Amino acid sequence: MNKTQIHPMAIIEEGAKIGNNVTVEAYAIVKSTVTLEDNVVIKSHVYLDGNTVIGEGTVIWPGASIGTKTQDLKFQGEKTFVIIGKNCEIREYVTINSSCQENSVVRVGDNCLIMAYCHVAHNCEVGNRVIMSNAVNLAGHVVIEDFAIIGGMSAVHQFTRIGCYAMVGGFSRVTHDIPPYTIGAGVPYKIGGLNLTGLKRHGFPMTVRRDLAKAFKLTYRSGLSLSAALEQIQQQIEPSLYVQHWTEFCLASRRGLIGFHHFKDKEEGDQLDEYEELLEEKMT
Repeated sequence: MNKTQIHPMAIIEEGAKIGNNVTVEAYAIVKSTVTLEDNVVIKSHVYLDGNTVIGEGTVIWPGASIGTKTQDLKFQGEKTFVIIGKNCEIREYVTINSSCQENSVVRVGDNCLIMAYCHVAHNCEVGNRVIMSNAVNLAGHVVIEDFAIIGGMSAVHQFTRIGCYAMVGGFSRVTHDIPPYTIGAGVPYKIGGLNLTGLKRHGFPMTVRRDLAKAFKLTYRSGLSLSAALEQIQQQIEPSLYVQHWTEFCLASRRGLIGFHHFKDKEEGDQLDEYEELLEEKMT
């Protein structure tokens, strides 16, 4: 049974596609090219524009603006898209711009939590189950992989990637690619090691965590060039999907890996090794 509720003070332009059991509160504006799939909730004062699809079960909170024209000055009126996945929470005053270049897409995956005042710029791709804390700003062409967490007030440079299961501390400036499974923070950004607690919570087996720890140390603490370190990873570590993703992510980096060759101080590296070992013992 369709229980769609459209407040009489909401504006739904002719041509907009509205699914079943959709709620649109007062003063929200839904333009003619927007699609709201089943069970979507649009709170008061939300503005939805452009070729935008809001996925099933997603809730958009007051003041959010989605699908509006990109802020990229190269935009020449091309047809572009915004696709928001299922069961997302998009909180107050989030802005998600449309894309730049014909038929390009800004995409947010399923089950994401995008907290208040975040910004997602043109040509960005946000994976599934990503958490962006308050006032995170993504510049254009940023890629955030699945299960990544970005702390509040962090800024991510254009064309940068943040790997899956990575955890970025608040108030960080991300200028280069952050490898998957890692944790770090700061200005300048410093890699602290593997996100061991996060991996444990997501059910990564001990063997996988140890293999990823070896891959991390070969990449960041061996003093080898990146290509040599990745070659050693392939030779020394049992192949798995997780280690393979690590090497593929590093190989594909165009901006370079953040903090690469940061651990030149042997004493600092040894201290971090001891810290990681203590964490690992506590988790077993």
